[in-house]
Amino acid sequence: MLEILKRYPKENAREFVIRVLYHNIIYLNLKPGQQVSESEIASLLGVSRTPVREAFIELSKTSLVEIYPQKGTYISKIDLDLVEESRFARSILEKAVIKLVCGTITEDYLMFLEDNVRLQELAVKRKDYKELLLLDNKFHEIIFKACKKELTFNLIRSMMSHFDRIRILNFAVMDMQRTVNDHKNILKAIKERNEKKAEELMEEHLTRVIYDQNYLKQLYPEYFK
Repeated sequence: MLEILKRYPKENAREFVIRVLYHNIIYLNLKPGQQVSESEIASLLGVSRTPVREAFIELSKTSLVEIYPQKGTYISKIDLDLVEESRFARSILEKAVIKLVCGTITEDYLMFLEDNVRLQELAVKRKDYKELLLLDNKFHEIIFKACKKELTFNLIRSMMSHFDRIRILNFAVMDMQRTVNDHKNILKAIKERNEKKAEELMEEHLTRVIYDQNYLKQLYPEYFK
């Protein structure tokens, strides 16, 4: 079922539709391979069909939507080649950043990371996998911000949509606590200023998806290309 988000002040219809559709695709409210109707989306969101059509076109540029003339519009299935490419980019950049942050992080940013991990623990207790994904992304964003590499993080985020769908599927059916434990260990290595250990832990953390995706593909073969 489509989750309808609150529209921001001064947000135009096209921007609103893109944000709502992106949110619902990432959190699998709109399933991979599912057909979506321009008129139904327009009715649910209280907009005309034009911004919905424009949103479909925009999302097709990031391979989240596939448009077939005379046939219909479909939510793209998860492309494991794109998952691996984004994982590879993350691994290269985040291992470099984690080494930098070990030597430059301030007490304020350490506190931000500690607070984030505590919130992750609460999300696990509530079994709120959607909140955990938000906090997971925020944990990594804080690390980038701590060494003034926020633009680099934004570059990574722009190519994470297929990767995020694997992660939300992972959190929904597998062990959420494992991710939190990874973050705790990474934070411990940062506090100890142990660059080598932090880099190794980050590599291990970002490599898990390679092994998890095979299991998830067996559970949900219809979600994958």
